[in-house]
Amino acid sequence: MTQRLFGNWVRFCFLMLAVGFVLVPLSAAVLGGFKSLGELQSNPIGVPSVWEFEHYASVLNNPFLWRSMVNSLIISSFTLLLTLLAGSMTAFTFSHIRFAGHRYIFSYFMLGMMFPFATGILPLFIKIRDFGLLDSHLGVIIPQVAFGLAMAILLFKSFFEQLPSELFDAAIMDGCQYYSFFFRIVLPLSTPILATVGVFVLVTSWNNYLLPLVVLNSENLYPWTLGIMQYQGEYAVEWNKVLAYVTITVLPALAFFVIAQKYIVAGLTGGAVKG
Repeated sequence: MTQRLFGNWVRFCFLMLAVGFVLVPLSAAVLGGFKSLGELQSNPIGVPSVWEFEHYASVLNNPFLWRSMVNSLIISSFTLLLTLLAGSMTAFTFSHIRFAGHRYIFSYFMLGMMFPFATGILPLFIKIRDFGLLDSHLGVIIPQVAFGLAMAILLFKSFFEQLPSELFDAAIMDGCQYYSFFFRIVLPLSTPILATVGVFVLVTSWNNYLLPLVVLNSENLYPWTLGIMQYQGEYAVEWNKVLAYVTITVLPALAFFVIAQKYIVAGLTGGAVKG
């Protein structure tokens, strides 16, 4: 009993420490938007002594914020849609259709998880330039889809392999083609894994900074991650407005995560146990 209580106490302390790593920076960012620059330097984590709402008001009244949010929404939405569609169809092929060399092709897709994105930024930039996609949303969307496919295929394949084979056999006997079976039967049963992959893809795309920085030149195409630069002057940075800006712009991704969280665990564990 004593060992069990000690184990529970250690587990509780570890979880509280993990929560602290998340909530302390988040609360510091939210509260930092209500502070002056002087108080932000002297009291970066605590509650503001004087609440200054004009920093959030200035950010919300800035048209650049809403334009960059729309750009981020466009980029993230198309990245999410294309990754889910391509990843699920490819994973279904690997999990239910056997053909010559399918293991080698699957391993080739998995190599994408071992390839750091930052190391390929220069050849990626050259290839985007050669295709004429510089300074366009497509120049950001297509590479994000390509780099997100490996994880998406791995998660989808593990989930699809747990679907009863009787469903597939019955559909074939009834004359159902592969694409009909996939869109009419498989996808409606795959809500948990769709939400799981969707959260990872959306959050990664929404917070992407390096690729838009390299590809985009026009400010009217900037996502929110590049909008922070407008608060960086020649000699100083308006950190209170930066924190207010970050707090506002991370809310959509946080809201999506909260809405989809009940599906995430089911999606991650759906392929964990066979049988």
